[in-house]
Amino acid sequence: MVKEFTFCGGKIVESSDKECPIYVYVNPDETERKYLIESLNIDEHTLHSSLDSNELARMEMEPDHLALIIKQPKRYTGKDSFLFNVESIGLFMFSNRLIILLAEDIPLFYGRQFAKVDSIQDVVLKLLYMSTAHFQGHIKAISMCSDELEEQINSSINNRQLLNMFTLEKSLVFYLEGISSNGRVIERLKTSASKLGLSTTHAEFLDDIAIENAQSYEMAQIYSQVISSLMDARASIISNNLNVMMKNLNAIVIAVAIPSFFAGVGGMSEFSAMIGLERSWKIAYPLFFVAMLCLGLGTFFLIRKVERTWR
Repeated sequence: MVKEFTFCGGKIVESSDKECPIYVYVNPDETERKYLIESLNIDEHTLHSSLDSNELARMEMEPDHLALIIKQPKRYTGKDSFLFNVESIGLFMFSNRLIILLAEDIPLFYGRQFAKVDSIQDVVLKLLYMSTAHFQGHIKAISMCSDELEEQINSSINNRQLLNMFTLEKSLVFYLEGISSNGRVIERLKTSASKLGLSTTHAEFLDDIAIENAQSYEMAQIYSQVISSLMDARASIISNNLNVMMKNLNAIVIAVAIPSFFAGVGGMSEFSAMIGLERSWKIAYPLFFVAMLCLGLGTFFLIRKVERTWR
């Protein structure tokens, strides 16, 4: 599917004219891909890379156009289960047109950043800026999800919340990789600004984008370290709680085993004979039960006292 856009009053609007400065191809079919490769001389590998979410951002200088692959956060849905992924966008800048390749239909030209655009260079730079802004917004959303999951973990013994935290940590790895590769593209654009015909205003805007991208990388790195530290701390707490529970269970097992030993060796009849109540089982049985109970409790508290002394 292809959409045509043009400039109108400093904005980008959809148009039906045959000669438009901006063309957006959404998951192009074989016919459209053949046209892009054969008629516009777009490299086939670069075209496929533009639609591959696992491809890193990069910049390639072709004889008649500039090829850019940039990364941005993928739209999150409830089916993603706390996995924030990234996607690729292909930008092919010719002298008189801009070709944009998308794997899925997403809104591009919206917000105040696109309220004043009048050239292809403006569109490319503002798409880069919007990608950086999207990363920052999603990183904040990941932080909020992390806080919510942390509260649920503190009040739940279910492993699902821990798995969700691992998924968030994995998402930040994807974001760090995407932001880092975008940063390399920005640096190459700054280096080649004169060759690409970028004005002084464009160069200054590129500097702003580079700063925002660096801040996004720092944010993602900090949140990744925080979540990793939380997971390590939570694992230590779980391990410590398990050790405490095992100690208590061992104390209970020993406390039950000792009275069971004496009950097995002697039994009810021997105990009744020892206290002279072999015929009064109604009195002997409660006394036997109380004696074994006291022996078990005494053993349990003795073990706990010894444990506290060893700490």
